[in-house]
Amino acid sequence: MSHDQNFKNLILDYPRAALEFFAREEVETIPPTARITPVRQEQLKKRLGDRFRELDTPLLVEFSREKKQAVLFILEEETETRYFSIHRLIHYCVDVADMLNITRVVPVVVFLRPGRHPLSLELGTEHNTYLSFRFIACDLGEIPATQHLTSHNIVARINLPNMRHEPDQRV
Repeated sequence: MSHDQNFKNLILDYPRAALEFFAREEVETIPPTARITPVRQEQLKKRLGDRFRELDTPLLVEFSREKKQAVLFILEEETETRYFSIHRLIHYCVDVADMLNITRVVPVVVFLRPGRHPLSLELGTEHNTYLSFRFIACDLGEIPATQHLTSHNIVARINLPNMRHEPDQRV
């Protein structure tokens, strides 16, 4: 089983804990009564010959039955930062937002290993920005493991081996 599949399973088994750990700043306002459901991973193709795109783990968080009270979290896991494409992430977000007719989308990328990657993208000219995109980056290799040793969050505890350990803490 791949890292990717393990992460999907972890997020699907513990969706609230995953969101609390990977996207803390956006989850603080979600009430405990909110319903969290996975969304289809395969995106519909307009034509048979179009390229196939599959999301890692999109989760729909519904506060109430009103669409205005729903937020879509798109969680992507990248083992190597060099394979990350912010352009691909933008496509995922726009396609799923269109498919679900929702504008409240929170893209989250979980990086297993430290590395360089863009945090945002702006398209436009010197005069105007026409598209501005950013996402929450959870760089596991940058998070000090000591901060989560006694955490009550199961997703944080399971990811302790992926976090940064000082040389004197390693076995």
